[in-house]
Amino acid sequence: MFDEAERTFLDRGAEDDAGRPHLADSEGALDAAVVSQCLAGDTQAFEVLVARYERTLFGVALRMLRNHADAGDATQTTFVKVFQKLDVYDRRYRFFSWLYRILRNECLNMIRARPPLQPLTFDVATMVDPLTAFEHLEQQRRVQAALFALPRRYRDVVVLRHYAGRSYAEIGSALGIPEKTVKSRLHTARRRLARMLGPAAL
Repeated sequence: MFDEAERTFLDRGAEDDAGRPHLADSEGALDAAVVSQCLAGDTQAFEVLVARYERTLFGVALRMLRNHADAGDATQTTFVKVFQKLDVYDRRYRFFSWLYRILRNECLNMIRARPPLQPLTFDVATMVDPLTAFEHLEQQRRVQAALFALPRRYRDVVVLRHYAGRSYAEIGSALGIPEKTVKSRLHTARRRLARMLGPAAL
């Protein structure tokens, strides 16, 4: 059985952003102000950015890596790299766009460094119902495999929309594409996932 997030991105179809708060502009202004503070010598201001994005980045990393420890490491390494490179951040682009790209690259590097057929880290034997737990993990593995079978341009929009909770505008900014293209890629990604996972997954 799929977890709530997995079922959500398969079920949501072609919804738009109606009713969703549009915070991108205010977030961008705050991020720019905090970056300026950091570059002016107030290094403690960086904690504001960590508090704002840590949970989102960890969720994306966990979706990509399927391992809590690795996701935590990827998130921490991303913030370290961002802090070290703040002086080269191009403020013509949203801070989250830059942050996401660094995290994605870090996760991909970790995946490439893994040995083939790395075993799952979940201890099924300690769960109350091992059979149900095993079936759940198998379904998660299927979704993960399907997600990674998508071309990166489709995988990125799914991860940002359904696991990072970003708006169409934010996704477009992060990936450097128009909102119309974001929606088109999401639609295509959902159809491909449905084909790979079968009607029982919907």
